Amino acid sequence: MDPFDAGAGGLLKQPKSVWATAGASVVAFMGIGLVDPILPSIAQGLDATASQVSLLFTSYFLITAVAMLVTGFVSSRIGGRRTLLLGLAFVVVFAGLAGTSGSVGELVGFRAGWGLGNALFVSTALAVIVGAAAGGSAAAILLYESALGLGMACGPLLGALLGDASWRYPFFGTAFLMAVGFLCIAVFLKEQPKPARKTSLLDPVKALGHGGLASAAASAFFYNYTFFTVLAFTPFVLNMSPYRSGAVFFAWGVLLAVFSVIVAPRLQKRFGSLKVLGGSLVLLAADVLVLGYGSHTAAVVCTILSGAFIGVNNTVYTELALGVSDAPRPVASAGYNFVRWFAAAAAPFFAPKIEEWTDVHIPFVVAALTAVAGAAVVVLRRKALTNEAEELEPKHATEDGVTVFAN
Repeated sequence: MDPFDAGAGGLLKQPKSVWATAGASVVAFMGIGLVDPILPSIAQGLDATASQVSLLFTSYFLITAVAMLVTGFVSSRIGGRRTLLLGLAFVVVFAGLAGTSGSVGELVGFRAGWGLGNALFVSTALAVIVGAAAGGSAAAILLYESALGLGMACGPLLGALLGDASWRYPFFGTAFLMAVGFLCIAVFLKEQPKPARKTSLLDPVKALGHGGLASAAASAFFYNYTFFTVLAFTPFVLNMSPYRSGAVFFAWGVLLAVFSVIVAPRLQKRFGSLKVLGGSLVLLAADVLVLGYGSHTAAVVCTILSGAFIGVNNTVYTELALGVSDAPRPVASAGYNFVRWFAAAAAPFFAPKIEEWTDVHIPFVVAALTAVAGAAVVVLRRKALTNEAEELEPKHATEDGVTVFAN
């Protein structure tokens, strides 16, 4: 069945509960790139250095990584709907507080609380969409990927539009939109059955004992360092106005969405998932090298172009997390995300530090090396990353209680 078919069960023919969850997911993913265009403005407004402001990403993703051990524990006890609402409530409160910050320390702290709420929400959103969607998981996962791409594209644009007046306004805007999402889910989403088995805090760590899942997590760890060097450090290198920076990252997000939802599945079908992933990681490494050493125009072009490789990688990693492990999918996904989000926390901290210790080019050299390392893991652990000795084909979750935030 074509998931784009507007007939029964197609992507466009979904219950209101699915659209409410997908809409809130768009806003949740917007929060990741929201601060990109306003990072220099925040640094100026709070009299902070680039490395201090980059901690907005570090605190956010460090809490997100640790929270991955908690989200399954929580949702298996209170249910998906309540977990979504709890996460949204955290985001509304802490995004609003972030807009009132009087120092970079306060802002970093509020972003950490925001990260906890976002982890609770996005780690449960796909499970809820799969459970409530018409037409099976294929259309549901495509809708989730579409929400991610749209959110990543619109986040920098919203940050630029509101941040041009004041760096505080994007935070207030996010709080408002998430409050609307809270109301929509409260009204349209009914509680789904809880999983038959409750998840313990240690189950995700134990799941990493599986060779395939550990390999996927290790490769994704290196890849995420590259990804978030581009997302968190490049705005300082481009040194553009919020509007111009927002436009660059909006174009980046559009490519991410298109390649994630449309191009990646076609490449996988023709070449196989692992070949596509390895090749995309190598191309991303070359792209960030040119970004770091090229002219300003080349840096802009390569920043936008990186969205294509990141979109492809996100889709393939999602399917690896869904299908490579013999552990229950919610548990396997939590363990996988626990590992890879530490790199998302590390890159925004180390990239500006490396620049301070060396020069502006070396952070991109490191990012290129980590992308190549991710590709090397894919090549060296190829057998562990295949399922039943065959090239991994796109697979989709069908069980209740799926918990995946692999993008």
